[in-house]
Amino acid sequence: MTAERQQAREQIRFEAGDRFVRGEKNAVIAKDLRVSERSVERWRRVWRAGGMDALASAGPAKVPKLSDERFAELERELARGPAVHGWQDQRWTLARIRALIWWRFELECSSAAVWRPLHRHGWSWQSPARRALERDEDAVGLWKKEVWPQVE
Repeated sequence: MTAERQQAREQIRFEAGDRFVRGEKNAVIAKDLRVSERSVERWRRVWRAGGMDALASAGPAKVPKLSDERFAELERELARGPAVHGWQDQRWTLARIRALIWWRFELECSSAAVWRPLHRHGWSWQSPARRALERDEDAVGLWKKEVWPQVE
């Protein structure tokens, strides 16, 4: 979010705080400020606990741990495949990508901190393109016919 947008949202919260002082109802404030009643309720709780100062902006959003340059480097490493990095199979998991980030950049991050930039840059989870060769279609059909109805 830009600094201007952040400041505009802060002004809306301060306007709501002024209306809290005057004793106005949440529904009226929400309608006039064109926000949800849930937001106004949340702001009122914050205002009761800490006054007008508590409605101030908390500052800019957290900066991503991986810069665009580092993410481009990570993508190059991912394209090389897991086997190049010591794994036996050709699957990238979040845990493996976390380990790769640690090895490559000495940067510790959570699975969520790995997933967010991947998703932001267009990566998605993958499912197998084809069924396993070992799959026994007769056994699957029998299970669907006999076991599944009992489970339901």
